[in-house]
Amino acid sequence: MNDLSEGRVATIERKTKETEIFVSLDLDGTGEYDVDTGIGFLDHMLEQLSRHSLIDLKVRAVGDLHIDFHHTTEDSGIVIGEAVRQALGDFKGIRRYASAIIPMDETCTRVSIDVSQRPYLIWKVNFTKPKLGDMDTELFKEWFQAFAQNAGITLHIENMYGENNHHIVESCFKGLARALREAIEIDPRMADRIPSTKGKLGS
Repeated sequence: MNDLSEGRVATIERKTKETEIFVSLDLDGTGEYDVDTGIGFLDHMLEQLSRHSLIDLKVRAVGDLHIDFHHTTEDSGIVIGEAVRQALGDFKGIRRYASAIIPMDETCTRVSIDVSQRPYLIWKVNFTKPKLGDMDTELFKEWFQAFAQNAGITLHIENMYGENNHHIVESCFKGLARALREAIEIDPRMADRIPSTKGKLGS
């Protein structure tokens, strides 16, 4: 049976020549966040992820922003993903599958996930502008790819329609948050079992 007495928590630090990332999280939190990546728009999205998933999240990132935002964006996805995977422990008892459809004004996005240790990203999201503020819109796919790969989840994101690029991105993060919240929740009927007929997750 999953021993939750110490909580499903993780703290990870990652240092390279390009970035230094610190992430601490609690999967069973209340959505409290303390985020500083040096990229205002990314901070806003990670705050949405925390609040709507109810994952308590602290992120500190120092990166080579004088070059561009690529390394900091991707590496934050890597470390947050690693922390989620670590906090999940033996994966026993989780619901595993979930999906969310998120409307935001004129925009609607569908997100489906399988917390399976089989990482994969399907990204059906298009933008009409190359940048949101100072951030390249192409970097959002990089963040979700890094997160999915390192969290070990299959992640499908499809923006069904929308015009405002800010709304499109935000609905993707909120969709991930809501789906993740449900998928990692402990099902009391499955609390001592791996959610797979194989007896293990992954290939």
